[in-house]
Amino acid sequence: MQWPFYIARRYLRSKKSHNIINIISIISVVGVLVGTLALIVVLSVFNGFEDLVKSLYSSFDPDFKIIAKTGKTFHIADLPEEKIRNLPDVISYTRAVEENALLKNKNEQVIVTMKGVSDDFLHDNPIETMLYDGQMILSEDQINYSIMGYLVAYNLGVRLFDPNSPVTIYVPRRTASRLGTLNQSFNSGVIIPSAVFAIQQEIDSKYIIVPLALARQLMEYDSTTVTSVEIRLAPGTEYNKIQSKLETLIGDQFDVKNRFQQQALLYRIMKSEKWAIFLILTFIIIIAAFNVTGSLSMLVLDKRKDIAILFSMGASTKMIKRIFMLEGVMISFIGAFTGLILGFLICWAQMTFGIIRLGDADAFIIPYYPVKMEWLDFAAVFVTVLIIGLLSSWYPVRQISKKYLHNRVAEFAKGQ
Repeated sequence: MQWPFYIARRYLRSKKSHNIINIISIISVVGVLVGTLALIVVLSVFNGFEDLVKSLYSSFDPDFKIIAKTGKTFHIADLPEEKIRNLPDVISYTRAVEENALLKNKNEQVIVTMKGVSDDFLHDNPIETMLYDGQMILSEDQINYSIMGYLVAYNLGVRLFDPNSPVTIYVPRRTASRLGTLNQSFNSGVIIPSAVFAIQQEIDSKYIIVPLALARQLMEYDSTTVTSVEIRLAPGTEYNKIQSKLETLIGDQFDVKNRFQQQALLYRIMKSEKWAIFLILTFIIIIAAFNVTGSLSMLVLDKRKDIAILFSMGASTKMIKRIFMLEGVMISFIGAFTGLILGFLICWAQMTFGIIRLGDADAFIIPYYPVKMEWLDFAAVFVTVLIIGLLSSWYPVRQISKKYLHNRVAEFAKGQ
């Protein structure tokens, strides 16, 4: 292997008889380099956006959500609450009731998802870091308050802590026998906005958080009925182990959903988009690899005399093919390795200095494009480019048959 590698390296570095071969070889390296660089930068940006979305949803979604496998509601007595609360690293155990509702403030109306929560919800909740305005208060002095998404509050035109401008909440009656008027068809209650959060458009335009007692009253549930139980853990917890323990404790009547399972469709779409981009940019690298095929084809023609001499000296067909195959792999290797290094430097610079910004800083959650580098992406890109380089080298090399070598020897002898 050392002898073919030595010759292949000399061919790569030496000046050819036709300058166009050198130019095509340089273009081949640059094409692979640019494709590799683009691939690793785009994948890293996708990773950054994926982490950003996860962090946004983690501010609202609990670490685990327990729901009934059948039906919409269940009774708290069906769960071993004390055992769950006593699990290691459990910092919040929240009973919750969710239902669609209509909000009305003067002439403005908005349909939302009402989320009634117990007091544990306010304990060390990351949603507090996403507050746009106000304070995390749900009940005080027998007054019901509400924490609203930014777009809900904006569309309603609410004012925080203003008892003269309360918001009326309507929920369809479960036991209504007559549907003639609004009061006959809906249960209603009054809430005063206490805070506004800004997390993500889908959440900000959909959710309001109210006291659990109010939600149960509007839904005509008793004091033990919930639609879910939400559990948050201390940072650094081994989530898989806790999920397994929860599933063992609650039995087969309930499902335990982690954050990814709660937003399964979103994360599947994000993964699909990432790999779709990977395939698209891989096709671009394949197109760039045609330069490698052209470069090797011309190199084989340029080195006909060398091939004849090597064959006359006893080199086998396999060994001569290996020389040119290594030449193609080296072109791909240099392009891939250099592209990965440059890609790493660009991603590092973006992570450190935030060079490329997202337009107006006030219009986005973060001021610059998020980037996260993962070594698996680097490995996948490097292996993919080398495989493409190997395949692109195969076609011109397979033309070097035994018959071709005999003809080259004959032409060389005749020329002598």
